Amino acid sequence: MASRRMCLLLGALVFVWAELGTEDQQEEEEVTCRLMGKFDLNGYVDAKNHSVIIGGLFPIHSRTIPANESNFEAVSAKCEGFNFRGFRWMKTMIHTIKEINERKDILPHHTLGYQIFDTCFTVSKAMESSLVFLMGQEENKPNIRNSTGAYLAGIVGSGGSALSIATSKVFNLYSLPQVGYASTATLLSDPTQFTTYYRTVASDKIQAQAMVKLIQHFGWVWVGTIASDDDYGKYGVKQFKENLEALNLCIAFSETIPKVYSNEKMQKAVKAVKDSSAKVIVLYASDLDLSPFVLEMAHHNITDRTWIASEAWITSALLAKPEFFPYFGGTIGFAVPRSDIPGLKEFLYDVHPSRDPSDVLTIEFWQTAFNCTWPNGSVPYNLDHRVNMTGKEDRQEAMSDQLCTGEERLEDLKNTYLDVSQLRITNNVRQAVYTLAHALDELSRCGKNTSSVIQTCINLKNFNPLLLMGSMEYLEFTAHDGRQIKFDGNGDLASGHYDILNWQLDDSGVVVFVKVGEYKFSNFELELVLPRNATIFWNTESSRLPHSVCTDLCPPGWRKVTRYGKAICCFDCVPCADGYVSQKPGERECTQCGEDYWSNADRSKCVLKEVEFLAYDEALGFTLVLLSILGALVVVAVAVVYVLHRRTPLVQANDRELSFLIQAALLITVLSSLLFIGKPDDWSCRARQVTLALGFALGLSSILGKTISLFLAYRISVSKTRFLSMRPVFRKLLVLLSVLVEAAICSAYLLGQPPRVYKNMESQVIRIILECSEGSVELLCVVFGMDVLLAFLCFLTSFVARQLPDNYYEGKCITFGMLAFFIIWISFVPAYLSTKGKFKAAVEIFAILASSYGLLGCIFAPKCFIILLRPKRNTAETVGGRVPTVDKSIQLTSASVSSERNDTAVSTVLDD
Repeated sequence: MASRRMCLLLGALVFVWAELGTEDQQEEEEVTCRLMGKFDLNGYVDAKNHSVIIGGLFPIHSRTIPANESNFEAVSAKCEGFNFRGFRWMKTMIHTIKEINERKDILPHHTLGYQIFDTCFTVSKAMESSLVFLMGQEENKPNIRNSTGAYLAGIVGSGGSALSIATSKVFNLYSLPQVGYASTATLLSDPTQFTTYYRTVASDKIQAQAMVKLIQHFGWVWVGTIASDDDYGKYGVKQFKENLEALNLCIAFSETIPKVYSNEKMQKAVKAVKDSSAKVIVLYASDLDLSPFVLEMAHHNITDRTWIASEAWITSALLAKPEFFPYFGGTIGFAVPRSDIPGLKEFLYDVHPSRDPSDVLTIEFWQTAFNCTWPNGSVPYNLDHRVNMTGKEDRQEAMSDQLCTGEERLEDLKNTYLDVSQLRITNNVRQAVYTLAHALDELSRCGKNTSSVIQTCINLKNFNPLLLMGSMEYLEFTAHDGRQIKFDGNGDLASGHYDILNWQLDDSGVVVFVKVGEYKFSNFELELVLPRNATIFWNTESSRLPHSVCTDLCPPGWRKVTRYGKAICCFDCVPCADGYVSQKPGERECTQCGEDYWSNADRSKCVLKEVEFLAYDEALGFTLVLLSILGALVVVAVAVVYVLHRRTPLVQANDRELSFLIQAALLITVLSSLLFIGKPDDWSCRARQVTLALGFALGLSSILGKTISLFLAYRISVSKTRFLSMRPVFRKLLVLLSVLVEAAICSAYLLGQPPRVYKNMESQVIRIILECSEGSVELLCVVFGMDVLLAFLCFLTSFVARQLPDNYYEGKCITFGMLAFFIIWISFVPAYLSTKGKFKAAVEIFAILASSYGLLGCIFAPKCFIILLRPKRNTAETVGGRVPTVDKSIQLTSASVSSERNDTAVSTVLDD
């Protein structure tokens, strides 16, 4: 019993001791840091016996396999979707490093190794690779930049802008240089965030400018954009939009395509393309991200679109396939310059999975390329975990039952990996490796190279990375193809050019990339070069340049009115107002025509206004001219009759000279109407009214001389008294005085404010009415007021003397003549004031001719009738009033009032 108790006690002590020891061991293990797991990374390493190594990040796969949502533990994702293009880039880096190691002019005493990882084109894998570069994956001890046994000098990568942005922020903490070969995002040009980042491809700032210049060159104003949902797409489109909107060009729509396939998001982008009127669409995405979208376009049969490609997919063999040409044929875009790399083709063919059974990437390449399964291999291939993808059945794997024999011939393959005809980004990989090599070479020169900025000897196996940064900042070298590699202060290329490519089909039905131009850039110059003879294929129904507008340009004569809440490229067209024009299509505002101009019928051009005046060659003017000439001829005919019969009693009766003066005045007034016809001049404006006024003054004063004689005769007849008539000389003095007074008034009128030509633009806006501005209206009223006074006196005296007994009735004739004169001119006033343009002159001419014809007819027609048709009545007895007529006793007549006999006035008196 005692021994059992002793055994139990000893057992308890052993247990307590064991527990205490376990706790101490746990405390000791908790103090030590160790990795909880390792990243699942694939790649290549060659670091043994090398001075330094260069890291490489390449998208050898296109995506990661979605994680199992039921597993809450963080695991390193696996990759799928073998990328032949990325595999070629990776092989190019290895080939370039081997080439440098064989050269004697670069790093002659050192060799370069490499450590390359597959980023699977995802940020997560790129970050895993970055951490392994910096720390390694040893379980208990981190190896800072030395996990392979050689010093890590720099990184080439990471393949995409989003990947480079993420990794560069990590590398920047350790001053580790990174040289990109395909990342173009503008954000990477920020030297404050990405101090250690350089790239051998141009920034999207340059590419965005090039795209906008291309769009501007072809006259497109309504453009859609589609971008990948990552930093590359977002920053690229952002820069493009800023440049586009600065030129008042418009974005029709802007959509994104998801990095991780989503049918809902993809259909939204497809609908935007399908529903939009934009025929030109900019695509900012990589070929890997764009592949599902291309399948959607083919599935929905969306054609008649012109795609502007970014450098990430313009030369992608993954997309440039004949089956996609109906939808993406004619794509035009920008590509980094093409180059040939010596020895690369042979190196690419030098690959076989049998050389290294652990080389899973080569095995997967072989299996995928030949669609066979490598014997005794466990490497999966043709995996695709994407679901609900248009144009593809849902599957997780599509491995072939056929085994690979190893006898498959790479020469029989036609895939991206072996295609060395379009080495563009591949060449950038080569230049990125050479950039680091040249910078390391500068450090190893110990100041012996005059171009070196480092003047001390550096141990490449362990050096301060800041020294390498200093060497790269001033680095400049000439590549094998003659390109100058030099960086600006932001780590971007200082100069270079893009090739402008167009997708076309060759005679064998293969999609080819035809170079149709270049876009050259440098710190001092940006130039778009598109030769006139370049043949560009446009994938439109007419095979002509596509027309991409929200609203067609307003034609000349119309102006744009922006629709409320819409882009400035969406507008309505409104015709220009009268007097305004727009000479070019698409004008925002109409321009007002000058004072002497008016818009044409289309309102597209300002034309001289039609100048309106009463012209000789128009019907109205010609008619008035004929009437004026006819009136003048009639007056001359009357004067001829009077001259031929000047000795007859009727002509001599009541002052023959006054009759001639009246005829002269009528001739002046009739011919003065011609001054109102034709294009007005200053001299014609001054002559017309003055001539008319003087003509009327002469005629009316002469008539007044006659009517005063009649008036005095009437007074004698009424008063039965003896009274002498006015002597002829007094009548002529009256005429002279009246004309002189009128001439004085006219002179004052011409000297004070003379008439002038006036362009009347108020009456009619579409034409200029040339008329005479009459100057001083007050003086003009005085001028014609004198004529009105004379006419009134003539009418008054003749009206009083109208009852004078007479065989000839001269008093009555003058009365009727003056009555017609007043009626015509009183009617003229309202007619003149209510008429516009050339018809005002016509109304005045009509009044002049009518009044002249009236006076001519009333005063001289009866006398001419007797002289020519009743000559027997033209006797002294009849005219003198001493022969009885109609059985009446002899009475005093108007003719007997002042009959001239031998130039002596014979006065008669009334017999009781």
